[in-house]
Amino acid sequence: MRGVVGHDDLLLITLDTLRYDVAAELAEAGRLPNLARHLPGGRWEKRHAPGSFTYASHQAMFAGFLPTPASAGPHPRLFAARFEGSESTAARTFVFDTPDLVSGLADAGYRTVCIGGVGFFNKRGALGSVLPGMFQESHWEPEFGVASPTSFESQVARAERVVAELPTGQRLFLFVNVPSLHQPNWFHLPGATRAAGDSRRTHAAALEYVDRHIGRLFAAASSRRRCFTIVCSDHGTAYGDDGWTGHRLGHESVWTVPYAHFFLEPGAP
Repeated sequence: MRGVVGHDDLLLITLDTLRYDVAAELAEAGRLPNLARHLPGGRWEKRHAPGSFTYASHQAMFAGFLPTPASAGPHPRLFAARFEGSESTAARTFVFDTPDLVSGLADAGYRTVCIGGVGFFNKRGALGSVLPGMFQESHWEPEFGVASPTSFESQVARAERVVAELPTGQRLFLFVNVPSLHQPNWFHLPGATRAAGDSRRTHAAALEYVDRHIGRLFAAASSRRRCFTIVCSDHGTAYGDDGWTGHRLGHESVWTVPYAHFFLEPGAP
């Protein structure tokens, strides 16, 4: 990352609440054509989330603690604050001297932009302003929120505008928190009803919805130069697994998340 930062644009996408098992099943079944073409080997990497709900997980990720590979470590990190004794800071790690990665990238000359999704990014109160407040520029509209069946399309349209308005020479760190997987997601499955509620099937349908539109986001992010891209979940969620429902709890369905990073070349589909 020491050779990437300052050269490439950066894109971080959190597919909020996405379960690893659902993501892996859909990729293997060929139901995520736009995402799978960029996943190394066409597969998601299995990782452990740094938190069990959105706020905690994003605070950790913005400090450089991305989801950790689900195998024995230590695992060198892409980004890390300068911290004496850190065992996961390696020679290739981008090390920053600010309290968080966002301000560290701003110090490195990046325009930092947040396009929020779930309530922790809605700027409607003090708590919902903390995470977007880290960025030089932040966007949230009701159309981006969890209750909107077209949330991701609306976010992508805003991202396209953000990129188009930037000077060519300005490096960009774009962060998009995608709310489509979060409850409620029943409206992404044809024939599903509000009364029946959310399920693994509606969760999967929401991911397919995201896949249908993510190509536009990738195209915008890489329209000016090569873009280093991270796509991951911040945590999963339980749909009755072993009697558990929801997240902010310590179940495997919550802690295990999909992860991938890759380069988007300019003009690539």
